[in-house]
Amino acid sequence: QVQLVESGGGLVQAGVSLRLSCAASGRTFSDYGMGWFRQAPGKDREFVAAISWSGGNTAYGDSVKGRFTISRDNAKNTVSLQMNSLKSEDTAVYYCAASRSPLASTRSSSYDYWGQGTQVTVSS
Repeated sequence: QVQLVESGGGLVQAGVSLRLSCAASGRTFSDYGMGWFRQAPGKDREFVAAISWSGGNTAYGDSVKGRFTISRDNAKNTVSLQMNSLKSEDTAVYYCAASRSPLASTRSSSYDYWGQGTQVTVSS
C-alpha cells in the first residue's frame, strides 16, 4: 500500500510558475513509476506527466510539454511538478499517482494508487 499526499496548489495569475509536490509513504518509493494527472470540471482526467523509477525516463502530455517538468527524489520519497508559464486552461485538480510498473506510463489505468488531489486555479 502506498499513501500519496499532494501539496502546493493554489490560485495564481496566468504566466507565473507553481510547484506541486507529492509525498509518498508506505512501500519502497523507488519501485514505483510516478505520474501526475489533472481533471477540470466537466472534463475527463488528463495525463500531465510521468517519470520512471530512476527518473531516467519522463513523458509529458502535449498541452504541457515545454512548460512543465516532473522530477523525483527517491531519498525523500517525493515527486514534484514544476509548472511554468501557467495558462487559464491549466486550471484543474491535480492528482499524483503511483504505479507498480517502474516505467513512465501515460495511461491512468496503469496507476494503482492515487492522492486526494490539489486544486490549481489560474486566473487570466
